[in-house]
Amino acid sequence: MASAAKNMNDMTSDSQPDAVTVRFAGDSGDGMQLTGGQFTLSTALSGNDLATFPDFPAEIRAPQGTLFGVSAFQINFGSRKINTAGDEPDVLVAMNPAALKVNVAALRPGGLIIADSGEFGDRNLAKAKYDSNPLEDGSLGKWQLMAFDISALTLEAVKPFGLSNKEALRCKNMWTLGLSLWMFDRDRQPIVDWLKAKFAKKPDIADANIAALNAGHAYGETAELSGPMQKVSIPAAPSEPGVYRTVTGAESISLGLVAGAQLASLPMFFGGYPITPASAILHHLARYKEYGVTTFQAEDEIAAICAALGASYAGSLGVTSSSGPGIALKGEAMGLAIMTELPLVIVNSQRGGPSTGLPTKTEQSDLYQAVYGRNGDAPMPVIAACSPGDAFDCAIEAVRIATHYMTPVMLLTDGYIANAAEPWKVPDMSSYAPFPIEHMTKAQEGGFLPYGRDEKLSRPWVKPGTPELMHRIGGIEKAVDTGHIEYAPENHQAMTDIRRDKVLGVADSIPDQAVDMGEVSGKLAVIGWGSTYGPISQAVRRSRDAGLDVSHIHIRHIWPMPNNLGDLLRSYDRVIVPEMNTGQLKTILRDQFLVDARPVNKVSGQPFKIAELEAAIAENIA
Repeated sequence: MASAAKNMNDMTSDSQPDAVTVRFAGDSGDGMQLTGGQFTLSTALSGNDLATFPDFPAEIRAPQGTLFGVSAFQINFGSRKINTAGDEPDVLVAMNPAALKVNVAALRPGGLIIADSGEFGDRNLAKAKYDSNPLEDGSLGKWQLMAFDISALTLEAVKPFGLSNKEALRCKNMWTLGLSLWMFDRDRQPIVDWLKAKFAKKPDIADANIAALNAGHAYGETAELSGPMQKVSIPAAPSEPGVYRTVTGAESISLGLVAGAQLASLPMFFGGYPITPASAILHHLARYKEYGVTTFQAEDEIAAICAALGASYAGSLGVTSSSGPGIALKGEAMGLAIMTELPLVIVNSQRGGPSTGLPTKTEQSDLYQAVYGRNGDAPMPVIAACSPGDAFDCAIEAVRIATHYMTPVMLLTDGYIANAAEPWKVPDMSSYAPFPIEHMTKAQEGGFLPYGRDEKLSRPWVKPGTPELMHRIGGIEKAVDTGHIEYAPENHQAMTDIRRDKVLGVADSIPDQAVDMGEVSGKLAVIGWGSTYGPISQAVRRSRDAGLDVSHIHIRHIWPMPNNLGDLLRSYDRVIVPEMNTGQLKTILRDQFLVDARPVNKVSGQPFKIAELEAAIAENIA
């Protein structure tokens, strides 16, 4: 980032950075996600482009002050286009020793630490496995440090409201937010309005939090702080005219599913079961009943997908959602959807695995599961969103393919996309072509054939109870055309081939693969999918600025792949594939196109850094 070369004490009114990365970190009960979310709101209202990365602990409530209970929220914002949540924070706000211990190594050299010295007592230091107080022993020498007793300052600010000590300390995050709003020249009023609305039934709590917010702001404004704490003003980023809102991936997918159902003229049924990080989709869709959306929280993952498939059988658009472990449980029902050839959208918000794995960390390790992970030859189209905003269009595309080809479709996101936020230009829906679905109501000439097919190899969609269109459906192999149970070897061969060819035919209705940045041939292509888009695009841009012959290709349609992709990949001397797994897309590319795709892998539960990919580009282009 351009700001990485600047120290915070250089960020004066005469020399402002074009982007800054801030990380808020504290105990899981310190409200860091809320603080980050409200700072994001104020930043968006200031017109900056931004990207965020919430980093949750896996435990529901880890012991207070421990290393594995640290919660963090990172935001990268600036006056230019922002594609990632930033490599190294410029500012780290650490609310306790554990937050400092877990996050300080990520802070860029010369970056600023703001620490609550009131939390650095012997007990908390021991929980964080510090032998001495890092605020006093010189171990933080390569960073700039500002430590003051935020806890005591918060208690003083909210004293007039008669709160208990525990309730008062819950306002610390608002005091910290107030200081941050001062530091980056943000308006407090939207936060004040939000607090009044949130605590409308508890005005004393609202007033106390507002007092803490104002006190933090006043501390920065009036304390005449010496050293690195300076006010930084970052101009608004250029943007196209239009209506914008901040959107997370989960919100964007939910809106896209609703929009897709409307474009298809179908009611939508969503069957889900709570699982991190996919649960938010159920929460968002429950708000859209007026658009013909029915939501159902099932007792388990299998019931959720079976209910959604039942809704599709009845003529609605069935949708279900989960993460890797839940997708594994849904496997047989996905096979049933493929056998019965009913439309179904399955959203997989990937997380670290296997099994329970890393529930709150991001990964891309479900690609094999999406493309291959069912018993028998059971192909289905797979689409991958590359950002929170992109998830809207991907959801619409998933609905289109599912309904036009009578097939389940898997839409891949991951923990980063699901939880991250970015500004999103609200689209003009009149620019989207409707694709209305009509259920069959009359038999074809010669009689009804439930597995008779159109030019796309799609069978008819018939609502149960339609006169003269009675038919069998289920998980046992069907006879070609009639749908009767059939075990004959030649029939199974034929039906397996038809289901395969139908899915492969989806490639004829998707665009050719484009080059996101660079030339259509050259020395090196960096091939990505999903949430690696941001760091790859920045790394390729920087490398091209340095004179390297490198291009960026990002794949949305994972299966089937665009018809021109093989020829495009073969036009480069070398291909590398950055993935947050051990090389799954790389293997598929080698299998399909016989190209020497080389892996660049990361499975730490954290997104790629731009610098990591710049290094990989330099190494592979030599």
